Amino acid sequence: MKTIIWDVDDVLNDLTRAWFEDWLRSSGTGCSLKYDQLACNPPHELLGITHAEFLASLDAFRLSGKARDLPPFPETLDWFARYGNRCHHLALTATPLLAGHVSAEWVMRHFARWIRSFGITPSPRPGWPNDHHAAKSDFLLWWGKGDILVDDSPANVAGALALGMDAVLFPRPWNRSEPSIGEALEELTLKAFGEPPATMR
Repeated sequence: MKTIIWDVDDVLNDLTRAWFEDWLRSSGTGCSLKYDQLACNPPHELLGITHAEFLASLDAFRLSGKARDLPPFPETLDWFARYGNRCHHLALTATPLLAGHVSAEWVMRHFARWIRSFGITPSPRPGWPNDHHAAKSDFLLWWGKGDILVDDSPANVAGALALGMDAVLFPRPWNRSEPSIGEALEELTLKAFGEPPATMR
């Protein structure tokens, strides 16, 4: 039975889109960009704000009820309902430690039927240093049990591949991945089981 490592934000949920749409409504900047035009992450330069301003806004969103109420991606939730009990699962997020409890509660509320482990490689914030694993690959090397990483970050995917793991790049605007979410999850199914399960044929 393989172990799948799941990124949380932008893989299990649509955090950046929800934050961006909320920021557009509240910022008063008149920004004309659409979510699909966020060609880099973090997107602060595209939005004409500083990196610190972006992080502060994102963290405020994470700590609000708006982040807690995010629904899971329907496609991802459907994948778990179909195949989740055939693998072990770990949620591995880069959320800052100040919002780690929000992410953990969200994952357990929506995915506890399948995801029983939760890890953080925290994005550093003032007063909240990251003094253990600077990157997800550092965590995965220490943990030593992962087979497939599902992540929207090309750097995290490259780190997993360098460890000899398999990986699926989850399509988001900033990674320019061409497959749809459904196609990416189909790729995951093939990597996890070697061939399409009977339910996919």
